Amino acid sequence: MSADALVSPQERAALLAKVTRRLMPLLVGMYILSFLNRSNIGIAKPDLEADLGIGAAAYGLGAGLFFLAYALCEVPSNLIMHRVGARRWMARIMVSWGAISTATFWVQGEWSFYALRFLLGIAEAGLFPGVMLYLTYWFPKAERARAMGIFLLGAAAALIFGPIFGGFILDLEGVLGLHGWQWLFLSEGIPTILVGIYVFFVLPDKPGDATWLTDNERRQIEGLIEFDNEGGEHRHVFSLRAMIKNRLVVLVALTYFTHQLCIYAVTFFFPGIIAQTFPGISNVSLGLLAGIPWVAAAIGALTIPRLANRFGSWTKVMLPAFFAIPLGLVVAAATGPIGGILGMTLAASVFFGVQPLLFSLPSLRLAGTALAGGLALINSIGLTGGFIGPYAMGLIEETTGSSDPGLYLLAGFGALGCIGSSLLHRMLTRTGEQAAVLRAAQPASGVVHGGTRASVSESAERVGNSDVVG
Repeated sequence: MSADALVSPQERAALLAKVTRRLMPLLVGMYILSFLNRSNIGIAKPDLEADLGIGAAAYGLGAGLFFLAYALCEVPSNLIMHRVGARRWMARIMVSWGAISTATFWVQGEWSFYALRFLLGIAEAGLFPGVMLYLTYWFPKAERARAMGIFLLGAAAALIFGPIFGGFILDLEGVLGLHGWQWLFLSEGIPTILVGIYVFFVLPDKPGDATWLTDNERRQIEGLIEFDNEGGEHRHVFSLRAMIKNRLVVLVALTYFTHQLCIYAVTFFFPGIIAQTFPGISNVSLGLLAGIPWVAAAIGALTIPRLANRFGSWTKVMLPAFFAIPLGLVVAAATGPIGGILGMTLAASVFFGVQPLLFSLPSLRLAGTALAGGLALINSIGLTGGFIGPYAMGLIEETTGSSDPGLYLLAGFGALGCIGSSLLHRMLTRTGEQAAVLRAAQPASGVVHGGTRASVSESAERVGNSDVVG
């Protein structure tokens, strides 16, 4: 199949822009609610401790239990979505997690806090890898990192505005006899249920179901994705044993583990660090300061994937970006209040920029249910870091009375992530896979030219069958 027979350069650019306009606002909105519901306990930490006696270690354990449950349920969740469709499964995820988040309104102490956080993880499991899979139905490989970067703006927006919103909500303390943190869970859980119902009626499963596309546009998108998947060999059937033997999948998962360990420890403990640094700070001021690093994260989510496409290599850009994580955490631990905020901002500036690059790599060698299961497996392994990071930070803070030793520990894991990204760069530079894929979109603003399929196939052959097809 000739690429030029699929779509002209102008049609390709216009078509993908239309898909971005129609899909991404809803997906970003879903992720904003997701991050608000999972991270709202960060701004509520001081009040939960005061009202319920939940200490730092118990808080860290409860924050981390969400990710443990999420990780356990992700692979089956993504495989189910691949079978039943995104519309039904995404709606189910949102309605169930919205209901459980709302139920946190009734938490009475440590054990009910643990239980509801664990149930929330089960309910929300599959959302992130599900969207990563969903984007592969709509965007060719060369454009996926940028689409994923746009999606991750939802997390950045939630972390920028969530603490500010949470600060105002917490100031409702005593209204109708409720605590401010109770109003917080109500105000974020109920809208999630309503949006989940909306998703059920409007989200198309695949391009063929999109009523806002013409028949020709549907065929063009399906043709682009089909042509994209013809390049090289891909494993199409999920097998846990094959995934474990796939060096690319394992290395992406371990690198992502260090990334998630750092990002969620920062997410859950940064507001508390600010509260300790500035005693008596108002809830709204706390929210404003806590949102500063995530402004940089939003900028990184938009710019880093674009830089990667410009340089013709995801890993070439990901490698130096990863170094900002341990460097920023060391600066935050070693300096005063202003330096601490600047250090956190440096680390956060790449959090959501390197993440789409990591999740673009598995589609070089996986497709079908193998890609669905592989993405979920990577996210499951990564999110165990979301359990370990907050729990370790809580124990260290409670034992030492300071968050600085925990930040140094996080910096050590960030350094391991740098090593992982370096190994990924060496592996994929040697095989030339990512370069072949990104070259496909370079000429004429994203046109795939004839001959690309051959170059991708040749690159895949150099990898070796044990790595490509398990």
